[in-house]
Parts: sequence; structure tokens; C-alpha cells
Amino acid sequence: MIKSSMFDKATPIMIAQFIILTIFLQINFINSLPHPLDPLSPTEINKTRHIIQQSYLGAIPNITYHFVDVEEPNKNNVLKWLSSTTKQKPIIPRQAKVVVRAKDETHELVVDITKGSIVSDKIYKGHGYPPFTFNELFQASKLPLKYSKFKESITKRALNLSQVSCVPFTIGWYGEKITRRALKVSCFYRGKSVNIWARPIEGITLLIDVDLMKITMYNDRYRVPMPKAEGTNFQSSSKNGKIFATCNISNIGFTIKDHEVKWANWAFHVGFNARAGMIISTASIFDDKKQKFRRVMYRGHVSETFVPYMDPTNEWYFRTFMDVGEFGFGRSADSLQPKVDCPSNAVYMDGFMAGPNGEVQQVPRAICIFERHSGNVAWRHMEINNPTKLIRDGEADITLVVRMIATVGNYDYVLDWEFLKSGCIKVGVALTGVLEMKAVPYTHKNQIQERVFGTLVTENTIANFHDHLVTYYLDLDIDDNANSFINAKVQKVKANGFGTPRKSYWTVVKEAAKSEAEARIRLGLEPAELLIVNPNKMTRLGNQVGYRLISGQPIISLLSDDDYPQRRASYTKYQVWVTPYNKSERWAGGFYADRSRGEDGLAIWSQRNREIENRDIVVWHTIGIHHVPYQEDFPVMPTVQGGFELRPANFFESNPLL
Repeated sequence: MIKSSMFDKATPIMIAQFIILTIFLQINFINSLPHPLDPLSPTEINKTRHIIQQSYLGAIPNITYHFVDVEEPNKNNVLKWLSSTTKQKPIIPRQAKVVVRAKDETHELVVDITKGSIVSDKIYKGHGYPPFTFNELFQASKLPLKYSKFKESITKRALNLSQVSCVPFTIGWYGEKITRRALKVSCFYRGKSVNIWARPIEGITLLIDVDLMKITMYNDRYRVPMPKAEGTNFQSSSKNGKIFATCNISNIGFTIKDHEVKWANWAFHVGFNARAGMIISTASIFDDKKQKFRRVMYRGHVSETFVPYMDPTNEWYFRTFMDVGEFGFGRSADSLQPKVDCPSNAVYMDGFMAGPNGEVQQVPRAICIFERHSGNVAWRHMEINNPTKLIRDGEADITLVVRMIATVGNYDYVLDWEFLKSGCIKVGVALTGVLEMKAVPYTHKNQIQERVFGTLVTENTIANFHDHLVTYYLDLDIDDNANSFINAKVQKVKANGFGTPRKSYWTVVKEAAKSEAEARIRLGLEPAELLIVNPNKMTRLGNQVGYRLISGQPIISLLSDDDYPQRRASYTKYQVWVTPYNKSERWAGGFYADRSRGEDGLAIWSQRNREIENRDIVVWHTIGIHHVPYQEDFPVMPTVQGGFELRPANFFESNPLL
């Protein structure tokens, strides 16, 4: 505290110096504050853990941390922060949302990092559980190796216990009135192969109560021959162990300041958390004609996946994974390999998250950013009708890619956000990795006389049919956050009354969705252009400014509506949903996905049928494949590409590339 007597003796110069110093400190305090959408730093994660340890929760033994992320700030405050000058920026408190388990209860905490206190503590009473920690999965994988009945089963199969690896799987929900946190474990034989997935020890299932960390059910139903080790290894011989070569990044054409990236006409924010992994926020593009940045997307990330296997037998029926909610794409993020996962001109970002005990965990090189010189053409034309000379011109397509790879068990998801100078954003998902396989007695297709629910990919090995459905959260703000969704249907019309021999043509009939029910779309039933427009902004010619959603291969879940996995993932019955923005609605399968019952999530929220016309809206889009395995997918699967595109639709006055 400064006493008034101090100013009585101060000269005017001293007072002026004090005022200048105060202003300087205030400005530096504001400048030192992180971007409100920055992920929690290691220091903030440690401070969050310290605050919880100092509370009554710190006295509870064996407390585990299952979710630690930035508490979602008010969107309007973030937008004001972004648009304000340094002196006018509102102070947005740094808070963390934390989910911990203590005494078999799930606590939802909001921790104010700045104030050093817990501002909210609620015990979650609903169905479903938070994602498993790595420690829980690791401990569950080791339990069978000490279990006498399992040891007997391994001995009867003439296998070496020291060569056995076990993998825990989430088990979903199948109508039980009371559930506990549980995993089922399947085991594999490593002997003479690095590819454990190719050598399943078929017929054995163990159920583990995770909170008790105890085997509660053991079943050894049958034995089949162990698939051979020969031909299962997938390690590349071309790298010769030199994949981690030093990268030359001296010629990059973009800048990174903390988490903010600027490249060509784009500016955006790159974040990371344990659940979604990579998050792209506040993407804006510079309009050369208007001489300003214009907003395109407030936030985009993977919201959920649904990977149900099509084998209803006892050892397989429960394999219907929701990887983002049950495990986490960030927790599954792998360190990227220079010159393999990313080219030599890539720049890397590390990822940070909280581990099982709340401690900081680092993923080195979790995200890479690089310019892609693809060899594609951005635009070109050759004109021979000019009377003076032939004209030939064009421009090479150079793009900026932001990439992360999540390895969830046997599959690797290569996740890309690709920015184009034309204003397009291409979102890519590439699938690779190793198939999940089932041991069978058959060595040739002619021997199979029963349903095997997959493809024989090598002797004694079936690769099961399954789906990969990846749902994206897209909070688009086209030139502001008052937007509408338009289904522009392409319809055939008879050509009557024109006096020409033409009998038909097609035209576009635009329908603005007024409510959530009108915006649920099953793609592929009829040709249509899907538009997100700003009805309050027009081009000079009177067209509404907007963006198009251009999907890849349409896919929906084919499971019956009353099937338990489908009830949990009911949002996969439509590829497109539109909802009004709500900061608590980000995870399509609900926040507590493990053992959930379909009582939370996108399909439930949308039943309110809220108004979405000229509102702040969120688009949800599902892409993926019905995966029918083939022999070429064995022993490791060549990459399968998928994705979609966000493309300007009357957003600019003309081609922004010129």
C-alpha cells in the first residue's frame, strides 16, 4: 500500500515516473497473459495439481486424474480479447476443468489457477465414466500373467508365458442397470514377431473390475491353432534406423508465436489437449480487397470416433470403441518421425497434459506444421483466342499442413488440417496401422463353412469387418457468428416453353434450415450443396457470403437403432448435424463416454429442436469407411485416405489467388 505522505514529499517528476511505471507494469501484465485458448502450460498443470493437493481432496489416498484442460472461456470474451488493443483487452481468468476419481466417485472441478483456489466441486451422478488412465490400462494388462487359470490355459496351448502380451479393451454397455468401471482383456503371443495383433490367443476372455483392479470373470471357451509368426513383421527395411535425421527448417514460409500461426493469407491458433488432441481455433483469412482479416472458424477438432466390429460372438461383441471419449486422441498422440510422418521442412510443437497423478506429461513433437509443395495446380489456363498472342498462365498449389498422429491400439490415425491460399480448408483423416485379427482353424477360404465376420488374410487369421466413423466439431463463424445453414438441393426440371429441343435441365433450390431437425442430413440420397452463410453480409453483387461443406465418401452406421452400441453412438445415423453454439456441447458421444447409455451427446441435445437460423451455430460432420479388410492390408495396412473440404462460396468478390 502506498501512503499519501509519500506523495507529499515527491516531486512532479517522481509522480510522473511512478505513473509511467504503473502503466508499464499493467501493460506487461496484460502482455504476459496467455492467449485465452492456449492449452494449459506445464507450469499451469503443476499449479492445478498443487491447488487440488492442498484441498480436502489431497488427503484422499489413490486419487486419479482423468481430465485436465482449460475451462472453456466465454466465447464473446475471447472474441473481444482478440479484437481489442493491448490496453483494452479484457482479463480472462485462467481456469482449469479437472475430472478426478476419489473413493469410487467422479469429481468435476473448476480450478482458478490465477486465484489458486477450487471454485467448483461437483460429484457426477449420471451414467458413464471418465476415460481410463494409462496406469489403469497398464495394471489391467498385467493381471492375467499372474492369474493361475490363465497360466493353465497358456500351458495347455504349449505357449511360453514370457512371450504373452495382454491388451485391455473397453466394453460398452448392454442394458445393465448397474455398471462398474470395467475392462475386458484379450491376449496375444509375441514369439518371433513384433506384430502382436497378428497372433491372438483366441477363445480366452477376462473381465477386470478397474476400481478393485481384480479379475472378476474368466472364460476359456475353445482353442484354435496359433497363427504363424512368419510374414507378420511390418518393420520397414528402407529407413536403416536413420529416421530421426536433423530437419532443415531455415526456409519455412510461415511464422509461429507461441500457439499462433501465420502463413500466406491465413492466421490461426493451434492447441492440444488429452481428449481431442490437435485443436484449430480462430482461423481467419486476409481479404486483399477489403484489407482486413475475416473470420472463418472459431474452433475445429475431432469430437468422437465410433469403431464397432461386426463380430457378435462372445469374445468380440463388446468391441465397439469410442476412442476419443474412452481413451483420448491426445493421450494416444505419438511423437512424429521426421522424414516419415512429416517432411524435412516441418516445424514441431510439443504437447503437454496431466498424467494419472496430475503430473505433467510431455509428448515431444506431437504436432508438425509444414508447407506442402504437392505438384498440384492451384489454377491455370491457356487461351488461343487472343488475336495477338497465345496466353498460358497459372500457379502451383502450395499449402500449409498441420498434422498429428494418434495411435489407438492397433490403428494409427493421421489427422491433417490443410490451409489453401484460395481460402479452402481441407480436413484429412488417413488410416493405417495393423488390423485387429481373429485366430481360426482355416488355412484356405474353401474350408470355411460358417460365418466368420471378416476376411481370411493369411493362414489361420481372419481380419474382422468393422467401421471407422470420425465425427468433427466445426464451430464456423463466417464473417461473424450469426450464420445460417442452407441445403441447396440440385433438382431436375423439365425444359418446357423455351422453343428449343432441350427436354431437361437442373437448377438449385435453396432451403435455409430454421431448426435443428431441418439440418440433419443423410448425404448421398440426393445431390445438394451444403452451405454455411452469413445472411447479414452480402457481396457487392448481393450474394450471401458463405462457405461450402464438401464431403468425401458418405457413410453412416448400419447397426440397428435398438442395438446397444448404436444407442450410445446414435449421432452416427446422420453425417451432418447443426446445433446452436453451447460451450458445454463439444463431445458428440457425451462427455462420459465409457459405459455410457446414449443419454448424453449430440443426438440428445438436438432433440430440443432449437432455432439455428441467423444464430451462432456449430456444424458436426461424420466421415469414415466401412472397412472390409483385404490381404493387402496384412501385415500392416497401407494408408486409406478420407476427409472433407470447407470451401469459400461467395465469400470473396473474386478469386483470392489473383
